[in-house]
Amino acid sequence: MSSQRPVGSITRGTTNPNRLRRCDRWLLGTQRHRLTKGAPPVLVDLGHGASGVTTVEWADRVQAVRPDARFVGLEIDPERVLTAQAWSRPGVDFALGGFEVPLPAGAGVRVLRAFNVLRQYDETEVEGPWATMVDRLDPLGILVEGTCDELGRLGSWITLDRSGPLTLTLSWRLRDLGPHRLPSVVAERLPKALIHRNVPGEPVHDLLTRIDDAWRRSAPFAPYGARQQAMAAFADVARTSPVIGGPDRWRVGELTVPWELVAPRTGPLAQRS
Repeated sequence: MSSQRPVGSITRGTTNPNRLRRCDRWLLGTQRHRLTKGAPPVLVDLGHGASGVTTVEWADRVQAVRPDARFVGLEIDPERVLTAQAWSRPGVDFALGGFEVPLPAGAGVRVLRAFNVLRQYDETEVEGPWATMVDRLDPLGILVEGTCDELGRLGSWITLDRSGPLTLTLSWRLRDLGPHRLPSVVAERLPKALIHRNVPGEPVHDLLTRIDDAWRRSAPFAPYGARQQAMAAFADVARTSPVIGGPDRWRVGELTVPWELVAPRTGPLAQRS
């Protein structure tokens, strides 16, 4: 590991068990090919927070399909790194580090998960950390950068590789939605690159509006449960917008779209796809 000063700012460090289960489920459901191919992968949990629980949970899930996967939890707060050592085990380590991702020379990252680490930054500061983190990926690697609420019931994430942003995934606990809590509530948990773009005239706002409209049109399915309503609504969206994945993802409260569909028209990340 490098001895250089970690790159980044200390976050609030909020941590809860199962907070990142939705992203973990998406990773195993849609990106398994990245995990199972090639040499033993290194996965990095950047900004694991006040404990190592989400890093260990991630390892438990991924090692069920790739037992030789190695996990590294990184924090720029030395006290959090010290606390997380209690969670260490063979294949799971914790170290001091930030966006520079200090791994041994020649070691690339297969999946770099960075959740709730860019929320406190300005929108103009997003591209720098993206570029720094993406540079640490191996040839099959992806960066998953996103935001979720404290209990992991609502969130979204952008997936990037060395070519740039690929997709945006929105994720809901479906039973929390209803006639007075529309899917666009996820706007409050958009990644920093998009959260300020949820205004009329911007693509992500247009998408959220289409999802809300489809949710309302699917109200006849509500008596059969939120899952049935969501599947009908997402199928409605898919008829007019490019959507990646189908009912197997919709039924668990996920909707993934190409980055090009939501890339900002204005602001520092405008048309950078």
